[in-house]
Amino acid sequence: GASPTSSAVGHGRWATGPPANVLAGGAVVAVETRAVGREAAVAESAAGAGPVDEGMPVVGELVLETAEDTRDWGVRLGRLLRAGDLVLLTGELGAGKTTLTQGIGEGLGVRGPITSPTFVIARVHPSLVGGPELVHVDAYRLGGAEELDDLDLDTAIDAAVTVVEWGEGLAEDLSPDLLSITLSGLSRRSLRLAARGPRWSSSQAREQLAELVSLT
Repeated sequence: GASPTSSAVGHGRWATGPPANVLAGGAVVAVETRAVGREAAVAESAAGAGPVDEGMPVVGELVLETAEDTRDWGVRLGRLLRAGDLVLLTGELGAGKTTLTQGIGEGLGVRGPITSPTFVIARVHPSLVGGPELVHVDAYRLGGAEELDDLDLDTAIDAAVTVVEWGEGLAEDLSPDLLSITLSGLSRRSLRLAARGPRWSSSQAREQLAELVSLT
């Protein structure tokens, strides 16, 4: 169920937790069946297609030695983000997507805890410092773009920072501005950062991102 300190988005509506029928079992079977297809699609993409950020200007790459380094880097990124920003996280299971999101949440100053959403596809973490909310989406169990549309994320994206795990091929069109972060490795992680759109095209924004990936 949802954390009592955050609200949740599920099945196309705002809620305080997953619908009862999801936890009861019937809807879970359908969701998990779709997840099998999603996993296969992700594996196929990783095996045969180009990188998720193909065609996007790559800012740079760096190595994060520990999970703590991954979280700390997320904190630095979170301090740069503002309402309307969309961040797409790509990487295998255990690559550190949720750990990175926890750091982003800390950098934004939002209410936690931040965990990987399971039956509730997305959670909204309100700001504790008067800044934007963090909308944390785990698209792993979504079967396609139509199911992502059902969450109505575009209605809130201008007022929040939206981070989407497993969103490759689904979430890129939510905003013309996008940060794409690809993580690989389990304990020692490689991170690749790409950016597109007017938000990240200014010289100041590009310098901020370049500084971010130069940190070790």
